[in-house]
Amino acid sequence: MSDKILLSGNEAIARGAYEAGVHVATAYPGTPSTEILENIVRYKDVIYCEWAPNEKVAVEVAQGASFGGARALTAMKHVGVNVAADPMFSFAYTGVNGGFVLVSADDPGMHSSQNEQDNRRYAEFMKIPLLEPTDSQEAKDMVSAGMDISEKFNTPVMLRMSTRLCHSMGLVELGERKEFPVKEYVTDFKQRVVIPAHARVLHVKLEKRLMKLKDYAEKTPLNSIIEGDFEYDGKKIGIISSGISFQYARDAFPDARFLKLGMSFPFPIETCRRFAESVDELWVVEENEPFIENHLKKEGIACIGKEKVPLTNELSQSIVRQAFIGEKAEPNADTSDLPPRPPVLCPGCPHRGIFYVARKLGFTSTTDIGCYTLGMLPPLEVGETCICMGASIGNAFGMEKARGKDFGKNTLAFIGDSTFVHSGMTGLADIAYNKGNIAVVILDNSITAMTGHQQHPGTGITLMGEETTKLDYVKLAGALGIEYVFETDAFNLEQITDVLKKVKELDGPKLIVNRGRCILLDIKKMKITPFVVDPEKCSACGLCFKLGCPAISSGETTEKGRRKATISPIFCVGEACAMCEQICPTGAISQP
Repeated sequence: MSDKILLSGNEAIARGAYEAGVHVATAYPGTPSTEILENIVRYKDVIYCEWAPNEKVAVEVAQGASFGGARALTAMKHVGVNVAADPMFSFAYTGVNGGFVLVSADDPGMHSSQNEQDNRRYAEFMKIPLLEPTDSQEAKDMVSAGMDISEKFNTPVMLRMSTRLCHSMGLVELGERKEFPVKEYVTDFKQRVVIPAHARVLHVKLEKRLMKLKDYAEKTPLNSIIEGDFEYDGKKIGIISSGISFQYARDAFPDARFLKLGMSFPFPIETCRRFAESVDELWVVEENEPFIENHLKKEGIACIGKEKVPLTNELSQSIVRQAFIGEKAEPNADTSDLPPRPPVLCPGCPHRGIFYVARKLGFTSTTDIGCYTLGMLPPLEVGETCICMGASIGNAFGMEKARGKDFGKNTLAFIGDSTFVHSGMTGLADIAYNKGNIAVVILDNSITAMTGHQQHPGTGITLMGEETTKLDYVKLAGALGIEYVFETDAFNLEQITDVLKKVKELDGPKLIVNRGRCILLDIKKMKITPFVVDPEKCSACGLCFKLGCPAISSGETTEKGRRKATISPIFCVGEACAMCEQICPTGAISQP
């Protein structure tokens, strides 16, 4: 009897990679997909695992492994597919050797993302098969199914997850690993070298392959009917859904007849047509884009979908039920008495100091994707744009081109160390080559912090725990032609102030490497003596409040109505930070 254990969707994908005989797994960390590779690495004895510098490289390495005959999997969040799209579109032309599965983790509701794009569109655009599990068991099983489809039809496959599915848990029946020997590699210029003469032929092959996949989609057990007998307004209702949306719809209408699409592209239109003919009225439940609905309506199949179901944000059981039959959703728990808890940089965060100084000196600034995006919140309010990985540099330089060189001299582009490796190096090369005047600030906290502490080429450690080379940002800047390069201690406000004042006076592109380890890397082994505020010395000037440190809050009120500071011994990290002590003009803050 097989073992059954509780696994999250991400853990199930990892187990699926193991059981499917995957040889190579790559990724760039990004919520909600991060834990996939963090769990696959448990099987590093049989699966090579790596954090790539970005999603494009992750795909290219896995793609090369597939060309070399190995089964390969790569994982990323939905916006990562934007970065990886270039090799993926050509990969659809070339086809595979070993099986290849791309896991795209979408983020309806934007829990940790800058947009809510629906990557089912990408599968259709690339003309590759799309699989959509509805629970952890299917997530595991569809890795194997995807590998089989990939090798049978000579195509990469997309397996689409979503935040709720990635992080929710379900019972999963475990299986044994199936070994698939690495296939022979045979040189084939016409198949893998996509010059125009070859690509024209490959495109024709792709279209023929797509026709075969359409036939397969009509027959595959991945698409299944769940019988039911639900009537509304005197009509027998049928519901078509996929992915996590199926779970919401099934919970909302447990007695309805369902067509669950596990393989939703190529779209199984004849299967849907037969299903539609078996009911009086057809409902479509899907998060975000009307992907299923549009395919149905294009073929003249009447259905009710986005005129009822919200186009934005996550769905839920209550939202789905209310959308179709008007029943009011049950009220959420009363949170009116709870204090607001906006996101905030951690106590002892190494980004706080340079943000504080930059605002004090009146810099214009752009920011990027990472923890440091929180610097745009009060009281720091640093970072006036945030678009995508690496955009801070290009945005700042573009603003200089719009406003002039003097504006550039007063502009900082903030970018994290991992984000810089991901997409910042080309931006730095651009400002050197095109004679920019801005200063790029690499916030080097020695880790990919926002997604839970993953290694990258700047840390000197691989995903598999091996010591390796460590990217030197200073030497890199010199090689790219950046004349002015500074290194600052993230917790030394005087040093940071001197450097930022200096860059305001310098013509030409500048780089500042602001070094300070993420406090969470070391907090468990630190011996902390919290700072305290002497109320007799505290003048209630409020300067320490401008740091935005969660450990500092308002204490007693003075006769003039101002609030003195107090420091929480629970949150304060002591001398590991000490910024409040540095800015206190009266010496009221010290360690006991």
